[in-house]
Amino acid sequence: MDNYLSIDIGGTNVKYALLDKAGNILEKKKIKTSHEKETFLQSIDQIIEQYKDKIKGIAFCAPGKIEHTQIHFGGALPFLDGIDLGERYADLNIPVAAINDGKASVLAENWLGNLKDLPNCAAITLGTGVGGGIIANGQLLNGAHFQAGELSFMILNVSSEVGWDDIAGTRGSAVRMIEKVNHAVGNADETDGLAAFEAINAGDEVALRIFNKFCQDVVMIILNMQSIVDLTTIAIGGGISAQPILIEGINQAYDEFLDKMEFYKNSLTRPKIVEAKFKNDANLFGALYNLLLQVNGEKL
Repeated sequence: MDNYLSIDIGGTNVKYALLDKAGNILEKKKIKTSHEKETFLQSIDQIIEQYKDKIKGIAFCAPGKIEHTQIHFGGALPFLDGIDLGERYADLNIPVAAINDGKASVLAENWLGNLKDLPNCAAITLGTGVGGGIIANGQLLNGAHFQAGELSFMILNVSSEVGWDDIAGTRGSAVRMIEKVNHAVGNADETDGLAAFEAINAGDEVALRIFNKFCQDVVMIILNMQSIVDLTTIAIGGGISAQPILIEGINQAYDEFLDKMEFYKNSLTRPKIVEAKFKNDANLFGALYNLLLQVNGEKL
């Protein structure tokens, strides 16, 4: 019995899968995320009850700051604050691990994806905000307070009164960009990502202007990361990364910036910017890899 249960706690859904130690998904399901604490915890209990006799360990992934197996703040799910998953399931007598969703994404790519075995790399997830995970000198970067890689908090526009429109979590929000494109071109459903990219791919002038500005903002995030941790490769994930024009647009925006800023071009080595291999399942793989590293007493 070398199988493990991986649980990805998201704002909309809780995804869970039974995987073997090589990362093969044997079974995968999802349920809606309850935003009421006790109902939520009961739903997790029920999932674990189904698999507890078939697994060697449980791997969790969740938003927020995660210190060992305790969640702090909870990001989009503030009711998670203070929950210690290892303590809650200690009576099962199997290993329990937990990791922040941004860090899980870079572990997934470094284990089995487009960042495989790279010692200096990062994953950026473009969604409602901007998630991040960084591997530096072969180590997952946690930071002193387990908050390294919280890219949404990066300030992209410094003014006398910094507001929400100046932070990376807003300016790098794929959801916000899609809403702006749909509003601009008159699409009824402003949340429809496919409709937004139809306009972008068709070359609609207004849609392209919004999209190009979005790519420029993502480039600012990458440049700031690169100036601090010096990476070779950055994988871009999130639902919109399935659109080929996204990676093309970010790479083009990066090159255009370097052409305008000769000093950066000559001084700061340009990282490769690639599509993340894993889309919606990234956190399931990353959470499992985090567990396996702990079980085996290994570090990246």
